[in-house]
Amino acid sequence: MQATPLRRLRVLFADDEPHLRELLQSELSRLGHQVTVCPDGPSALKALEKGNYDAAILDIRMPGMSGLEVLTRMKHISPHTEAILLTGHASLESAVEALRLGAFEYITKPCKLAEIEAVLRRVAEKKELTLHNLALQRRVRAAEGPTVLIGESPAMQQVRRLIATIAPTEATVLILGETGTGKELVARIIYEQSRRAAMPFVPVNCGALSESLVESELFGHRKGAFTGADRDHKGLFEVANGGTLFLDEVGELSKNIQVKLLRFLESGEIRRVGETEPFRTDVRVLCATNRNLREMVAREEFREDLYFRINTFEIHLPPLRERRSDIPELARHLLARAARRPVDQVAELLRPETLDALLEHDWPGNVRELANVMEHAWIVSGGGVITPDHLPRHVSQRGLSVSFAQVRQHGPAEPAPPRTLREVEMEHVLRVLERHGGNKPAAAAELGISLKTLYNKLHQLEAERKPTS
Repeated sequence: MQATPLRRLRVLFADDEPHLRELLQSELSRLGHQVTVCPDGPSALKALEKGNYDAAILDIRMPGMSGLEVLTRMKHISPHTEAILLTGHASLESAVEALRLGAFEYITKPCKLAEIEAVLRRVAEKKELTLHNLALQRRVRAAEGPTVLIGESPAMQQVRRLIATIAPTEATVLILGETGTGKELVARIIYEQSRRAAMPFVPVNCGALSESLVESELFGHRKGAFTGADRDHKGLFEVANGGTLFLDEVGELSKNIQVKLLRFLESGEIRRVGETEPFRTDVRVLCATNRNLREMVAREEFREDLYFRINTFEIHLPPLRERRSDIPELARHLLARAARRPVDQVAELLRPETLDALLEHDWPGNVRELANVMEHAWIVSGGGVITPDHLPRHVSQRGLSVSFAQVRQHGPAEPAPPRTLREVEMEHVLRVLERHGGNKPAAAAELGISLKTLYNKLHQLEAERKPTS
């Protein structure tokens, strides 16, 4: 099986021998690395202060400052840079001291280019493993269930065929669909069926990024680049190096960021905030939006050249109301997720009249709204059989309009049992969240609370639902 290509490294080489600097710059560049050379220790430290490097190859004996001194200072300036020490005067003491100070490797001159190449390969492997672990952690935190498309409607079968066609390629994909139709799920499946499945998958909601920090979040920044930038920060493009970056709600990006995204798609290069030199990163970009980008282009709200660049391949996700035959299977699957049980253990809990009510609803929030409804029903039913009474009023056949008609015809209903203020509050929060199809920022805005407060309330509700041991 062909090995997964390793990431290209940003390498700093510091040595007082001009011919060696020239040789290493030429040969390492030929291998695909981005190389900066310095004649001494002080200039190496200045380079480390101005830019990020994956590895620094340092001669131990240099005028003005030794490689060991540079290594000591480097661990404060750029702690993530791996140091490789070179020396023509090898000794056990210097080797031990280099390793004690945190050197990645110690090489004795004269050395072959293959030795340096082998060490850089190990640096790259370490970097990839670190980023891969970070990406796995992100996936675990972001996971909302198995990455599988539910439904056998003709529309979903067509989506599966498109995914199978495009996933093995390196093409940029634009996933279109209303809010809550499962655009991120499709992006994850494309990623898992691609050649990059062993590398990071990094999802980012462009609409949730602060306008003032979006550039830093995507492309990273250097320490001191702006007020509050007290340390170097890796952008999501760098975190996703070798893997896939999913830009959800790409239509929310400002014109300034659109230009930078276009530059990356055309050249493969990004530039951190506060840096002047760009560097390459190997990332496949998947985009999604619920907005009509063609209309945005016509209104000059979205760059036409970027639209054509990200629109290499389109996948349209149908709204749930256009594939109603998938609703029963989806409801069982989402109920199982809410209950944290296998589907076959909860399938019989959905009464036929409950499924009828689900089929009659128009689902403006699509699959996300259905997921919230199933979680609501699971909570209200206490984990038992789910009837229409356990559904939110706007979904149940016995909603508000029916209830008012019954009051006119049959008089007032039996008084509801008393509820606590906490129960009334949480019911209102869940109702607003459902009305917005699970869109938490929109729900928080309607409730008049901060997004953080909404998350705290939902976390409290989740904690209350957990069974006590």
